[in-house]
Amino acid sequence: MRMNCINRIVLSTIVFLTLQANAGETMVEKRTSAAPRFTLEQAILTALQQNPNILIARQEIERTKGLFIEMRAAALPQVNATAQFQDLDPHLSHVNTGNQGGITGEVFSSVGAERTYSLEIGVNQVIFSGGRVPGQISSASFQRDSSYYSFRNAIDLIVATVRQQFYLVLLDRALIGVQEESVRLLQSQLQDQQNRFEAGTVPRFNVLQAQVALSNQIPLLITAQNNYRISQLQLAKTLGLDFDPRRGDQAPLEAVGELLYIPREMAVTQAIAVAKENRPFLKQQKAVVLSNNSQVGVARSGYFPQINATAGEEFRSSPLTDNIRAARTGYIFGATGSWAIWDWGATYGRVKQAKAILEQSKVTLDDDVRQVELEVQQAFANMLQGRELVKATEKSVEQAAEALRLATARLDAGAGTQLEVLDARTQLTTAQSNRLQSLYTYNAAVAEFDRATATEVKYSTCVDEPGTRRQLRTAGKSTPAPKPTPLPLNGDCAATTSTTRTKTVKSSLAK
Repeated sequence: MRMNCINRIVLSTIVFLTLQANAGETMVEKRTSAAPRFTLEQAILTALQQNPNILIARQEIERTKGLFIEMRAAALPQVNATAQFQDLDPHLSHVNTGNQGGITGEVFSSVGAERTYSLEIGVNQVIFSGGRVPGQISSASFQRDSSYYSFRNAIDLIVATVRQQFYLVLLDRALIGVQEESVRLLQSQLQDQQNRFEAGTVPRFNVLQAQVALSNQIPLLITAQNNYRISQLQLAKTLGLDFDPRRGDQAPLEAVGELLYIPREMAVTQAIAVAKENRPFLKQQKAVVLSNNSQVGVARSGYFPQINATAGEEFRSSPLTDNIRAARTGYIFGATGSWAIWDWGATYGRVKQAKAILEQSKVTLDDDVRQVELEVQQAFANMLQGRELVKATEKSVEQAAEALRLATARLDAGAGTQLEVLDARTQLTTAQSNRLQSLYTYNAAVAEFDRATATEVKYSTCVDEPGTRRQLRTAGKSTPAPKPTPLPLNGDCAATTSTTRTKTVKSSLAK
């Protein structure tokens, strides 16, 4: 009788802990229901509008646009106005030395104007710079292109990150369901063994086994709940959601969707070819190579003379009187030139540095191409692995469920043992967890594959991209700036072009 009381106390304690865990999860669900709900598409759009990496990349475009405007201004006439005014004390106007009545001293005269002023309006124009100004303009233009491709690369990276983190939230939430189901079944098993023990049909060892199995399962449920909260916080940070003190420890968001298997078919050779053509990462490096090539011309301009011309009109006061009618006006025209005939190799050193930087950027471009090939092949291999895992775990769940049913039936018929039932229950939980993990692995691999091949986001292709190796001397067309909001993006290279391609986001989640 004393042993039955102890068993009941232990059973009550375990059930209480389980109910507390379930109540905590229920409370989390209630709190989460008040949090903003996001589908995968809504999460991606929110990240595109609020993620700091994308906002920084957009400001970099504005910076390089300002740099281009500054460099372009050097090739255009500069209009300058210069004014000067001076009011001289009459006592300081003139001082003469003389002899009057045998006394030598200073004689002041007031000849001349006390106030002088002048106004000059002139135009300065660079006549010849040895290629310095055109090279700076070309380099700034390619830097602007590079910032635009960096912006696109940031978008692709954030979209892939949001998808992977969103899938992780769905995985952790589904794993909580698996653990909760396992806890409920173990509770039922414990209650059944307790009833059988009180009826004298099974030994106390069966009750202890059921209690230990339930006690070992509860920490797994708590861990799954904590992983779910952390994955939600990580996704909220990527989306740019601020912490709300009023919510406290409640979930910052709720993900809507399920992990599904949607086959993705593409040959690896085709994927590599598509990646080389579309990856903004490579286009950004190409723009860097072209910009560095222009800088070589800028450095080489030091070998040539620099000639500027000035023309304008000047209004100057009379040096004899303050009468404004006596002021004089006239034109000013002139030219200035400079030529570093011998600079002890300074220009040669600058050219050598610029050429070395250009060659470095070419080597970096070649390595980036190999990096893209590696990323595509790795993503392709991971996607194949995920596909095989999904197929392998499809039947394992069915087989584990059938094994649990048979073990339970054998126990009820007296032909089996409780250990067989507990082992079958563990195997079913493992199979269900592996199934969910395989779905996450596949979907995360697909997200990375889409980023590596630049097929997740579609952009306009009207931006001019001359072949870096074949046409280094051909200046590319200026890349248009993106719209104030990142969606939709379009090329819009010509004012008469009305057809735009909007950004499309594919999802591996069912709506």
